[in-house]
Amino acid sequence: MNSNQDINNIVENMLTVAKAENIKKYKEWSHKIPSLKFPSDWKITIIPPFGGAMVRFMVTRDEYPDQSVSVYLDCDDSLGCVGQPYWEIYPFKEDTYRFLMNETDDLMDGIDLAFGNRRKVLTKS
Repeated sequence: MNSNQDINNIVENMLTVAKAENIKKYKEWSHKIPSLKFPSDWKITIIPPFGGAMVRFMVTRDEYPDQSVSVYLDCDDSLGCVGQPYWEIYPFKEDTYRFLMNETDDLMDGIDLAFGNRRKVLTKS
């Protein structure tokens, strides 16, 4: 490959990334996504936001070495039909469970419950 082809590929990739950033509105959402306060015994692995998710991460805990909970944030119904930004966790009782974007305390409780902790009971239908 010659240097002109290299430069063309770099420019093409930059334009593709800029187009994706514009479509997903990353800068706009970066100011709207709430902070999350994780318990100290959780290990968080950040995952690239594939499949249309805005954010993805995986939660593990030392006391449950064979278990993890996958979490994503969908801000534009790319992955579901909620009508507003939501978090989804999996697995939750062998299914998924969703929380609206600002329901961060409930999200943390849901992840905790997915590991088997029964301190709280989620009552959403």
